[in-house]
Amino acid sequence: MKVVIQRVSKASVTIAQQKVADMQHGLLVLLGIVDEDAQEDINWLVKKIVNLRIFNDENEVMNLSLNDVKGDLILVSQFTLHASTKKGNRPSYIKAAKPEIAIPLYENFIISLENELGKKIQTGEFGADMKVELLNDGPVTIIMDSKNKE
Repeated sequence: MKVVIQRVSKASVTIAQQKVADMQHGLLVLLGIVDEDAQEDINWLVKKIVNLRIFNDENEVMNLSLNDVKGDLILVSQFTLHASTKKGNRPSYIKAAKPEIAIPLYENFIISLENELGKKIQTGEFGADMKVELLNDGPVTIIMDSKNKE
């Protein structure tokens, strides 16, 4: 699994002119899933996301987590995170998991985030054409891959 984590002052997701997610202050997380992903990938990423110390403390030092600042989270599925650009100019998405594998993992990711945060999160809609709006705060953007734990 790959995630792109963005610290945001605000973010929203719109599908067919209908706003389905809207928040102030927190994280916007884009999630890409491959066939080999499993619950252990979810567990590792969820713990990392919730406990990342990327929010400023009283001294303007990134020392606080999403839990510490009681921030919100929007999770958006994004198969293009696994694009291969090795050949030619049109990306290949062959590495991205098919819906029958990805959807249950995506749903488990949502449940795991909610359990770890102790509250509901907002999401996009798997497979939908989404318009994602955000105001990146910092900017702070972090990429993590559960298969390459650096």
